[in-house]
Amino acid sequence: MAQFYSAKRRVTTRQKITVTVNDLDPFGQGVARHNGKALFIPGLLPTETAEITLKEDKRQFARGEVSRRLSDSPERVAPLCPHFGICGGCQQQHASVALQQRSKSAALARLMKRDVNEVIAAEPWAYRRRARLSLSWQPKTQRLEMGFRKAGDSDIVNVTRCPVLVHRLDALLPALRDCLAGLKAVRHLGHVELVEAGNGPLMVLRHTAALSAEDKDKLERFSHSQKLALFLAPQSEILEQVSGESPWYSSDGLRLSFSPRDFIQVNDGVNQQMVARALAWLDVQPGDRVLDLFCGMGNFTLPLAKRAAEVVGVEGVADLVAKAQENARQNGLQNVTFFHENLEDDVTKQPWANHGFDKVLLDPARAGAAGVMQHIIKLSPGRVVYVSCNPATLARDSEALLSAGYQIQRLAMLDMFPHTGHLESMVLFVNHK
Repeated sequence: MAQFYSAKRRVTTRQKITVTVNDLDPFGQGVARHNGKALFIPGLLPTETAEITLKEDKRQFARGEVSRRLSDSPERVAPLCPHFGICGGCQQQHASVALQQRSKSAALARLMKRDVNEVIAAEPWAYRRRARLSLSWQPKTQRLEMGFRKAGDSDIVNVTRCPVLVHRLDALLPALRDCLAGLKAVRHLGHVELVEAGNGPLMVLRHTAALSAEDKDKLERFSHSQKLALFLAPQSEILEQVSGESPWYSSDGLRLSFSPRDFIQVNDGVNQQMVARALAWLDVQPGDRVLDLFCGMGNFTLPLAKRAAEVVGVEGVADLVAKAQENARQNGLQNVTFFHENLEDDVTKQPWANHGFDKVLLDPARAGAAGVMQHIIKLSPGRVVYVSCNPATLARDSEALLSAGYQIQRLAMLDMFPHTGHLESMVLFVNHK
């Protein structure tokens, strides 16, 4: 019987070779060339030479593992985290921040087929204002595991500290572990979410069995001692506030209220700069009418409303629309209207689109906005700012605007998640017609 080679078939090997890395991919892997194809090696940096073991050899690429590093790059740094290399949260702590930013900018430039104009960054450490830690009781060791998942594994890394967390949350970890480990319901804990809001930290505890009065009292006393708001989640869709105030955060000096489960940008320092840059790029004038698509609870919409004649925010999640409306009211902004719409539908047919828009901003999820681009073109705004958390879908969606006569005037890499493989960006498109 004839057998045919499949390009998808995994070919494993234990061959040892010596290579020199010439590039760093966005995920922190060194890239070398071997037999005319890319060879990806975690843990190696550009200019470094190492003996490696080939782990996987496919038709178009190969993967290797370092056996012995023979030279060090001048841009190799000592990781700050004691769990780096085991925890799956960060991939690039061994590389200087400058190298990380250059490699991400180069990857963005390749996808967008043009140079990156600027890198928008804040502090590279203590930047995360939100984290979700997994919890698991281990009967054999009689201990509670609390932490993040291992790289490429579902096992939990017991985290004692996390230098990318804001200082307040990082400092909370030991006391939080002790509190949770002492609960009678310790075997029925799912995860704990920590958020640093503008009015202090909060914690959401997911539990899969009812908590005793004693456990609830212990948690409430812990929340008071640590000065944090406490929320309990007996089911995934239920949230019970036990103590503290409802959270809020700032955007362009405005106060935005949110639910602990709502999406907010993890990196406050970059978010503030991102909003400021979007406002500057759009060049919002007092007479402008501006459309904000995928507007969420108003992170961009409300700052836009401080400057424009009228702003319309459109969002596909009804709860977020309600929060955006309430945030507009609380900030005294009466020139902004929010609508709950399916953003795949033709928004140009809505009554509020009849008068057209001078400027458009969109901030979609990772899937991008393929179904929206033709509708934006119909509206024919002079300027469009696209904020992206996925460069691949950004590159795809950009083609529609470029084909319609728009030109890219500015391209920025957002260093929203230092030390990780996440690559975010924003683009200014201008129509000179």
